[in-house]
Amino acid sequence: MTSIKAHAKVNIFLKITGHHNGYHTLLSRFVLVDRLYDMITIKAQRCDSFSIEGCDGIAREANTIYKAYQALKERTNSQELEQFFTQHKVVVSKRIPSLAGLGGGSSDAAAFMRLVNDVCNLRLSITELSAIGSTIGADLPFFIHNYSSANVKGFGEIVEEFVEEPLDIETMTPAIGCDTTLVYKTFKKEFLSKIDINSFDGWEEKGSKEILEEIENPLLLNDLYLSARELYPNLEEYAPKGWYFSGSGSSFFRVL
Repeated sequence: MTSIKAHAKVNIFLKITGHHNGYHTLLSRFVLVDRLYDMITIKAQRCDSFSIEGCDGIAREANTIYKAYQALKERTNSQELEQFFTQHKVVVSKRIPSLAGLGGGSSDAAAFMRLVNDVCNLRLSITELSAIGSTIGADLPFFIHNYSSANVKGFGEIVEEFVEEPLDIETMTPAIGCDTTLVYKTFKKEFLSKIDINSFDGWEEKGSKEILEEIENPLLLNDLYLSARELYPNLEEYAPKGWYFSGSGSSFFRVL
């Protein structure tokens, strides 16, 4: 039995920079949350096919871990990989809430990929894993690189480590699930034409604490908060003063 932590993330800021080929481009500071993580375990057990335990309510084919397994199998054409998962199952101990803007599903898949790369000796570089992960979800490259803090650009495929003191982050997730696809669609419809890329010039060079101290308004830090509040008006009732909105929501965070 072998395990790996899959940490949550928050977005210190998230600015939409454009829309190309059906997808939004962005500039964002991603930071791992040290105190909040799922645990991905590979446990010995005979299985008729690839088996995931602990993700109740999610069909196997829709699970990001299964998608990561399929992508690795297609990329490596490894018979050993397929054989390995007839003798082992994946067990997920979930702590990161879903539909919360904390990247739980993406983090789980990325951690699985890093773990399997080692356990099955696939010999894929981080760059190769990241490229594979980007075909599954925009957040996977960040989690595959596993930086504590990074600037993420483009469609999520450009990940640049940002060296700063680790942040002690507390999260709070209200009983609202935000649909990421709908949040982005609403942003495109209602707010995309109003973006000003000069309004966040230089943010990627500043420390996360400095940015939060300078820009106190959560609506200015995270463009998706605008569209999330449009879709889920009750979010505003849950927003504590001094907390910030992560990703497409619904979680808020603060730095302790």
